[in-house]
Amino acid sequence: MTYLFPGPGQAASREAADRRSGVVAASGESAEQAGTAGRDPVKDLADLRKQAEEAAKALAAATKALEDRRAKLKEADRELSKKLRELENADRALEEVRKPLADLALLLYQQAAAGDVAMFIMTGQADENTLRALGDITQIAQQRDTIAAETGRLLEQRERLAIEAQNLRAEKLLSEAQIDVEVDTLRKRSDKIVKSLTQALAKLGIKVDKVGRAAFSCDPTKAKAAARFPNGLIPDEYLCPLQQKGHKLRADAAIAFISLNEAYRKRFGTPICVSDSYRSLAAQQSVYYRRPGFAAVPGRSNHGLGLAVDLCGGVERFRSPQFNWMEQNGKKYGWIHPDWAYSNPFEPWHWEYDPKIGSLL
Repeated sequence: MTYLFPGPGQAASREAADRRSGVVAASGESAEQAGTAGRDPVKDLADLRKQAEEAAKALAAATKALEDRRAKLKEADRELSKKLRELENADRALEEVRKPLADLALLLYQQAAAGDVAMFIMTGQADENTLRALGDITQIAQQRDTIAAETGRLLEQRERLAIEAQNLRAEKLLSEAQIDVEVDTLRKRSDKIVKSLTQALAKLGIKVDKVGRAAFSCDPTKAKAAARFPNGLIPDEYLCPLQQKGHKLRADAAIAFISLNEAYRKRFGTPICVSDSYRSLAAQQSVYYRRPGFAAVPGRSNHGLGLAVDLCGGVERFRSPQFNWMEQNGKKYGWIHPDWAYSNPFEPWHWEYDPKIGSLL
């Protein structure tokens, strides 16, 4: 059986990688201290986000392995139960055959023929009745021997199945325990990375919403969960706030935009100006009726997916230095100016996050 749980060498390699990335700190230093101290915040966010996504994939794979293993063991248990029921039925059938044979043998010995057999044993003389009785007794003995042999075989089979059942149950417990440990380890690792990511975001001025002790709205591993909600109806707890007050995006898009914002700040000395980000369905309807021809049909806008922003501060002017910089650098962070926005309708201010590009960064 192959388990996902890493061996000593793998664990050492993983720990070494974690130390280099800042998730596990050396000399007793906490993960959050190692993850954010003395590092480029843009690179830090990108690294932590990648680690969080990889940890989530490993956790999902381990969880699926556990579920698959349990399903196989349930099927094996059902097969074993079926065999044991068949053995019980065979035992009952043997009892039904064995009893009349035993009764017949007893009856023969109790009847007169038994006396004939006894006379034959004492005198060595036999008549027709005596020979018939001897034949009956021989046949009964043979049948009893056959049944005894079959019973022995079935008992051996039962004993073998009982051992298999015991081994199967022991293997099940061991397998589940091992995979449970791995799932728990991976879950803790994922939580630790997300915690480091949350603290890195907080240092950049993001007011991260939390559910309990763990950050939720800015956890990039929750992006797929957010994608299940209808356009414009994503719950607030699935939207990560930006540095620009009042604006939010889906977690993966938000983290990429925050990294982009830091690079933009280095170039122009100010953060990116954002005029619009996530739009609820009601907001989409309002914009659609106020600005016909400049907004998507409500329920179809990328703003409603938390994957689009409208920018200002110079970016909204086609071929301005800010626009050109965004065009040249945005894709490095997964943000693009879609083809349609160059002409139909012409919207230089509209930028979208492409998860496929973002996942490769």
